[in-house]
Amino acid sequence: MVNTILTISVVLILLSILLSLYRFIKGPNTADRVIAFDVMTIASIGLIGLIAYFDNRIVYLDVAVVYGLLSFIGVIVVAKFLEKSL
Repeated sequence: MVNTILTISVVLILLSILLSLYRFIKGPNTADRVIAFDVMTIASIGLIGLIAYFDNRIVYLDVAVVYGLLSFIGVIVVAKFLEKSL
């Protein structure tokens, strides 16, 4: 039962990545693209966590944490650049 729910969540995460990719490509302005990129990053972190569960490898969680920190810093830098305060 748990594996079925987690498999469904993998499908939903991949669907959210695809929808965010569409917004990233089609986004009318830069802010939409930054938000879409952030959503794809968060979904990827969730996907890495699910892969860590399925493979029973805890090292993937370290990768997810580092990826999350780098994404956070990147979004902050882009936001500062868009505000023209960088």
